Amino acid sequence: MNRWIFFLAAVPLAAQDLASILARLEKLEAENRELRGEVKQLREIVEGGKPTLPERFDVVEKRVEEQASAKVEAASRYPVELTGMALFQTFYNTRGSNTLDVPTQAAPQPGRAAAGASVRQSVIGLKYHGPETFLGGKVSGSLFMDFWDGNTEGAAPPFRIRTAEFKVDWKTRSVSMGLMKPLISPHDPNSLAYVGIVPLTSSGNLWRWQPQVRFEQRAGWFKGQAAVMQTSEDAAGAPANLLNNRRRPGLELRASASRNFDDVRRVEVGFGGHFSQSRVGAFDLPSRIASVDWSVTPFSKLVWSGTAFRGENVHHLGALRQSFRIAANGVISTVHSTGGWSQLSFPLTPRVTLNAYGGIHNDRDADLARGQNGLNRTGAANFMYRLAPNVVMSFEALQIRSNFVGTFHRRMNRYDLAIAYLF
Repeated sequence: MNRWIFFLAAVPLAAQDLASILARLEKLEAENRELRGEVKQLREIVEGGKPTLPERFDVVEKRVEEQASAKVEAASRYPVELTGMALFQTFYNTRGSNTLDVPTQAAPQPGRAAAGASVRQSVIGLKYHGPETFLGGKVSGSLFMDFWDGNTEGAAPPFRIRTAEFKVDWKTRSVSMGLMKPLISPHDPNSLAYVGIVPLTSSGNLWRWQPQVRFEQRAGWFKGQAAVMQTSEDAAGAPANLLNNRRRPGLELRASASRNFDDVRRVEVGFGGHFSQSRVGAFDLPSRIASVDWSVTPFSKLVWSGTAFRGENVHHLGALRQSFRIAANGVISTVHSTGGWSQLSFPLTPRVTLNAYGGIHNDRDADLARGQNGLNRTGAANFMYRLAPNVVMSFEALQIRSNFVGTFHRRMNRYDLAIAYLF
């Protein structure tokens, strides 16, 4: 009797549990239907956006065309990359430019202010990569040209070779040859105002491109370099009849250490030396230069770079054209110089970069004649903005101060607006 009572009492409880289970199953089924509907909608969207076979061919053809425009196949069937920039600039020079579009000194006689526009600082370059050569070395190189030697009237030949390099790289060493910047001065400030002439020419930047052969040995953080170069006395400031063997060999050495702390932070410091002789009249005049250079990136928003030097007879590396002094008795002696430059670059965003740089070239007054430029200083700042990934607009303001021994102290300002299309 008691068992029947217990059974009758349990029936309502079981019915309640069954109803709850059925409700849950019905809810799960509804959710499953909803999920199936969403999956179906997503599938329709994906399949609707999937390109057809003809569309795929069109995409492939466009990519081939893009690749063909970026690479030019040479006769040897190895790719050659076209690079460079089309540069349009307008400028205004205050009194003291000596009628030059891109002055490097303030003229002793101020003259008139000048303004103009130019495209002759545009650059065309070719980069190439060849096959492996003996002992597994990889061949590469470049050739860069511009229109600096021309003018807007077309009266002068416009084309000029800037730099050229043929290089073979192995795992720990390299050999290169061509027309390159001095080994002891590897860096340059950032500027679109001074391209045909390197920024801070005659104000501490030794830049003159010279034919040379280089050897480089790498070992961990350290790198040793040596270069045999051809020097030229064409711009010495001495009478042409006294310049014998204007092209003479020189030796340059550089040792550097660099370290990358991560993908951003980096430090590199180098020490260099230059050794050559100049033949002027009956005199052999030494050219001896010691240098230090650096490039430091402590964090992503700052890069600090520069070079400093000290020596004698330095004009043939792109400095002031006054390496020699001819005394009244005919004795010719060298001019001793110190100088250098430094730049702070602030890449604030992927589009905006601020650069501030300055340099100085100081010749010893005792080695100069009255009226020569004993101290040349330049300071500049520019704002660069990327209008597009390959289009850069730059505004630069620059001042040059020149002190002439025993006579004048002059200065001039330059303002430059430039737009570069990089290709």
